[in-house]
Amino acid sequence: MSLEITFLGTGSAFPSPARGASALVLRREGQCWLFDCGEGTQTQLMRSHLRAARITKIFITHLHGDHLFGLPGLLCTLSLQSSPDDSKAPIDIYGPLGLRSFLWRSLELSHSQLLFPYTVHELVPTRDQCPEEEFRDFSGLDRGEALPQAPPGRVLHLDPREDSYLLLEDEQLVVRAFRLFHRVPSFGFVLEEKPRPGKLNVQKLKDLG
Repeated sequence: MSLEITFLGTGSAFPSPARGASALVLRREGQCWLFDCGEGTQTQLMRSHLRAARITKIFITHLHGDHLFGLPGLLCTLSLQSSPDDSKAPIDIYGPLGLRSFLWRSLELSHSQLLFPYTVHELVPTRDQCPEEEFRDFSGLDRGEALPQAPPGRVLHLDPREDSYLLLEDEQLVVRAFRLFHRVPSFGFVLEEKPRPGKLNVQKLKDLG
C-alpha cells in the first residue's frame, strides 16, 4: 500500500502569505484524504500537484476556525467543477459533534446547492477533552427543527474498550479517531495498516540454519 502525505498548511490561527492554515492531504491509491481545511486550502491545493476532485474523505480535528473555515468554500468549488451524478459515492466528512450543523447552515444561508452527495459522521466528545468552562454540549443542536436537506451520516460514540472511535475499515487498513485535550473537544486520527502475510518460506530458512 502506497501512502503519500502533502502538507498544504501548517500555520496557526490565520493564514499568511507564506504559510496556509492547517490542512494536509494523504494520497492513497488514487484517492485523496484531506485532514483539516483551514482558510486558503483551495489556493494551496491549486499550487500543489494534487487534484481537489480526487478528495473522497475529509477529517476535521476540531471546530476552531483555522481548521475548518475553508471547508464550505472547498465543497462549493468541487460542486462547480462537477456535473450531477446520482451514482457518485458521497464524500465522507468526519469531525466533532456540531460539524453537520455548521456545514448545513453555511451552505443553506449562502444559497449553495452541491451537485454531489456528502455525509457527515460526528464524533461525540467526552467532557474531559477540554477545560470544563470551554465545553459546549452540541447534542441538542437543531433539535426540533426540520432539516430536510441536512446531510446524512452517523453519530459515533467512544468505544470504551478501545478508547477510540472506529471510523472505517477495509481490507488494508483501519482508521480510528482518538481524543485529544485542547481548548475545545479535539480528535486525532490513526491509520493502521493491517498485517500482511509474508512470502518467506520459514521452514526452508530453518533448514538452511
